[in-house]
Amino acid sequence: MPIKKLFEKTKINQVVLKNRFVRSATWEGLANPDGSCNKRISEMMVDLARGEVGLIISSHSYVNPIGQAGNGQLGIYDDNLIDSYQKMVKKVHEEGSKIIMQISHAGGRAISRSNRKRPIGPSPLEIKGYSCREMAIHEIEQTVNDFTAAAVRAKKAGFDGIQIHGAHGFLLNQFLSPFFNKRSDNYGGKIENRARIILEILNSIRNVSGNKFAIIIKLNSDDFLDGGFTPEEMVEVSLLLEKAGIDAIELSGGSSISKYSSSRIGRIDRPEEEVYYRDAAKLYKESLKVPLILVGGIRSFQVAQELIEQNLADYIALCRPLIREPQLIKRWHSGDIRKATCIYCNQCFIPARAGEGLYCVQEALLNKKKK
Repeated sequence: MPIKKLFEKTKINQVVLKNRFVRSATWEGLANPDGSCNKRISEMMVDLARGEVGLIISSHSYVNPIGQAGNGQLGIYDDNLIDSYQKMVKKVHEEGSKIIMQISHAGGRAISRSNRKRPIGPSPLEIKGYSCREMAIHEIEQTVNDFTAAAVRAKKAGFDGIQIHGAHGFLLNQFLSPFFNKRSDNYGGKIENRARIILEILNSIRNVSGNKFAIIIKLNSDDFLDGGFTPEEMVEVSLLLEKAGIDAIELSGGSSISKYSSSRIGRIDRPEEEVYYRDAAKLYKESLKVPLILVGGIRSFQVAQELIEQNLADYIALCRPLIREPQLIKRWHSGDIRKATCIYCNQCFIPARAGEGLYCVQEALLNKKKK
């Protein structure tokens, strides 16, 4: 397949993208204490745009302080935060890229010290990394409203759309997963009930944002937990979302307690080790027409090309490779199609946890040696 296939113009809803490369959202650990955007985050997004990333998905932004997942996380829970994003979005657009905000609620993974209230989840839970009480119906309704209000704020800030975070063990994934969700009401039990809150959020956002605003979602392909969300259920939920009018679906997998997840796999040295969720993508493509954004262990141009050629993905999402090389897509577009220099050592999150913000440790060491 010619190189131009990866660099042809496409549309997600009415959002015109100059290529098929997506920056998958991650936590940068750089936001101001109130969750507002600042110069460092803005510069990171603009660097990605200058690097010719077609669609940038900014990191998960909490829709309510009770759903904050970590320190330095972006927030979109208050109208006063809108202004902090506008300049960043404008600069990204000036560089020719589009940008979508990922909106999220941590549920049982929330940091309780962020709000003095006990975290909430679909069901009571006390295990490592999760501590929550069961949500009442009015709290579920409030959460739908919180996601909707967050989407309205993102639109006012100039974002081209939003991504609902339904993966990685956060609240909406907790509702989908029978590992976390033990409810016996209309939000638990059969898969249609476990998906109900997500469908309500999608419909509510669509009603207030209009038909031209892009709404996508990030879903687990598999929880990799005994008794968790499975690839077969992923297809069922994706079909429900397709019917409800979702514009694209990004497939990922795992969580902080999973036996297998992208943050625990470690180094990738050979092309055959790439594409963590290839089998799930095949399963998805057998049943669905809505565009698939595939993330997870992709670091070679040839692999990205094969995924598009074999119709296993419509868009290629990258995260760690773009932490080390924000200019990677521009390099590939120029004809230098050597694989990404990122080796997936996962050390980039160590400084973020230490309060220094996200950066590639390997690249920093290399630059230090050069000096």
